[in-house]
Amino acid sequence: MPPSRVLFPDFTEQDVLTASGARIRTWTGGSGPPVLLLHGYPQTSAMWHRVAPELAGEHTVVLADLRGYGDSTPPPGTEHDPAAFSKRNMALDQVAVMAELGFERFAVVGHDRGARCAYRLALDHPDSVTALAVLDILPTADVFARVDAEFARSAWHWFFLAQPGDLPERLISADPDAFFLRGGERLFAPQALAAYRAAFHRPSVIHAMCQDYRAGATVDRADDEADRGRRLIQCPTLVLWGERGPLANVPDVLRIWGAWSVTVTGRGLGCGHYLAEERPVETAGELRKFLSVG
Repeated sequence: MPPSRVLFPDFTEQDVLTASGARIRTWTGGSGPPVLLLHGYPQTSAMWHRVAPELAGEHTVVLADLRGYGDSTPPPGTEHDPAAFSKRNMALDQVAVMAELGFERFAVVGHDRGARCAYRLALDHPDSVTALAVLDILPTADVFARVDAEFARSAWHWFFLAQPGDLPERLISADPDAFFLRGGERLFAPQALAAYRAAFHRPSVIHAMCQDYRAGATVDRADDEADRGRRLIQCPTLVLWGERGPLANVPDVLRIWGAWSVTVTGRGLGCGHYLAEERPVETAGELRKFLSVG
C-alpha cells in the first residue's frame, strides 16, 4: 500500500490539472472552514500526517504536493526553466487546486519551501487567503540579505542546489539518501520516510528541487524585493519556528515578519526545523488556536 494511503486513511486522494498543465496531487479530509497545508524540502505532504488529522476535526484540510515534488508534476516543457518553479507560479497552482475543490477563500499553512509558496500566495492573492501560517522561515529576500559565513556553512545546500546546469542533479543522484537525509531519518516516522525516499529517488523530483532553489535565488528574491515596503500581507499571520533550528540565533523573527504583514503573532517551539514532526501536538495546537480566531 502506498505510504500516503497508510498515513491519511480518511482523506480522499485526487489529482488536479491546472490551466498551466501542472498536475497537483492532493488529499482532502475533515469538514469546516478550509485550510491548505503545504510541505517543505525535501519532503511531501506526508510531513503533515500527525497534524492534518488534528485539524480535520474542525476544518476541511487540503494537502498538496508542490509542483515537481512528491506526486505532483510541473507543466510540460518547463524542465529547463527555473522560473517555472517560482513561488508565484507555485502559488497559482494552489489557487487553482482550491478553486477546483470548491474553495475560493481559505487559510494556508506552509513549512519551509511550502511556507515560501504560502506567503507569496497571500501577497499575490489577498482575496483568496483568510489566514497565513509560516513555519520556520524568514522571507526569501531577508534570508539572502542576511547571509554571512555561519549561514553559508550551515545552509550550504541553498547555494549548491541553485547552481546552473545539471551538476547538482548528477551528484545528488549518485546517493540521494546520503544527500537528503544526512542522518536526519531518525526524526521521521517510517511511513513518512518511505514517502520522502520514494519521491527523492526519482530524477525528476531531484531536478524539480534544484529548480526550486534556482528560482529562489533569482526570481523569488527579485519578487520579494519588488514588494518590499510596497505590499503587505493583509490577513492575520502566524509565525512558528524551532528554537533549535535554523532560526535559533535570529533574535528578531517577529519584527522581520512585521515588515511584511499587517498582523503578526507567533513564537518559537522547543524543537528543530521539522515542527510538525518533532512537536506535532504543540504545532497542531498553535494552528487550531490561530485558525479558530474570527
